[in-house]
Amino acid sequence: MIHFLNDNLEFPDVSQADSDGLLAAGGDLSPERLKLAYSKGIFPWFNDGEMIQWWSPHSRFVLYPERLKVSKSMKQLFRKNAFEVTVNKAFEEVVRNCSTAKRRDQPGTWITESMVNGYSRLHEQGLAKSVEVWQNSELVGGLYGVDLGNGVFCGESMFTHISNASKYGFIHFVQHANYQLIDCQLHTNHLESLGAEHISRFAFLEYL
Repeated sequence: MIHFLNDNLEFPDVSQADSDGLLAAGGDLSPERLKLAYSKGIFPWFNDGEMIQWWSPHSRFVLYPERLKVSKSMKQLFRKNAFEVTVNKAFEEVVRNCSTAKRRDQPGTWITESMVNGYSRLHEQGLAKSVEVWQNSELVGGLYGVDLGNGVFCGESMFTHISNASKYGFIHFVQHANYQLIDCQLHTNHLESLGAEHISRFAFLEYL
């Protein structure tokens, strides 16, 4: 049974999520609600034109920074200083690039205008970060996510215009940021190749 949210800043217990991890629908994307959601291991994910949907998967896909896998080809790129990496230099531009990135099996985007606005407001409060990857002063890749200051970075999305640009930025960020855990939310082959793995929802909530 899906719980429908109202104006009250509250969520049902994550144990009430269905078998796919869908917990609730409705509410808004205000900074206050987003902060509450992420503190409880919940994130929004929905298509344009749909009611906001809130998820808490039974199995969480995460990366332990010390288990990061860097391929020989990526190590060569780092030796060449192939890209420049910055943090929080172009947050909204990164999010908008993520929203237009084409993805397999996804005809549209889940990063709606309300998502862009919501995370931009969270960024203004210092609770959302972007990582930018540059080549010849041009933004060629990046990623963004949420950091509530609890040692966990909750990655949301990434994009690339040049092969390996987003991967380069992700690896650089993981190696230089001081996090206990990187939340990747759901499985992708790309993140698995970098060392991400599944843990239980309970284990993930322990980190939060």
